[in-house]
Amino acid sequence: MSAQPARVIAILGMHRSGTSCLTGSLQEAGLDLGDCHTWNPYNLKGNRENQAFVDLHDSILAANGGAWDDPPAACDWQQQHREVACGLLASHAHLPVLGFKDPRALLVLEGWKTLLPNLEYVGIFRHPDAVARSLHNRSRMPREQALSLWYAYNCVLFREFRRLRFPLLCFDEEEALFTAKVDTVIDRLQLQRPAHPQRFYDNELRNYTAADSGRLPWRVRWLYYRLRRASL
Repeated sequence: MSAQPARVIAILGMHRSGTSCLTGSLQEAGLDLGDCHTWNPYNLKGNRENQAFVDLHDSILAANGGAWDDPPAACDWQQQHREVACGLLASHAHLPVLGFKDPRALLVLEGWKTLLPNLEYVGIFRHPDAVARSLHNRSRMPREQALSLWYAYNCVLFREFRRLRFPLLCFDEEEALFTAKVDTVIDRLQLQRPAHPQRFYDNELRNYTAADSGRLPWRVRWLYYRLRRASL
């Protein structure tokens, strides 16, 4: 194994579920993300993703016959993927703590767990209907497909939470409560709370609430309930 940062933290969550907000908040607290996106049309503060990690994850998914919106049944890493991942870690080896955020990471997580046995996690989820409406707005994705994806991604999130009991947030919380819980996460990750009153969270950029727009499939409803019970 090549050189790597002393600590690596993965921010885990489904697309359109508040991962960007959580990641930006942790970046304010000192989490280094490397070269990350700070703006895009559907997220004016940026999705905070390092494109090199996204490209690697897309390559792994494609090699397994899938994509971010078509999760493969299994997701094996080829040697070339391991080499790219090791190169990414080595390029950030000077950092005391590196963070990376990409929803696709949930689909390719087994490879990261092999390379980084001490990989740390923080997770976030959002009401399935809010995610479905946001995906429809961004990608014209049908509600049934969006809910199926929500379930696939969040099954992995909940499975990993049950294994490691890492900090888990719900993006459906009101701003003040959400920010307070982010501070709890910052403390648990041994980062530094920002001193300035203006925080990364901006309620005006959250366009969809948790209100149901239709009956949810029972397995989706049950998983959301279990995630809420598990969250901070």
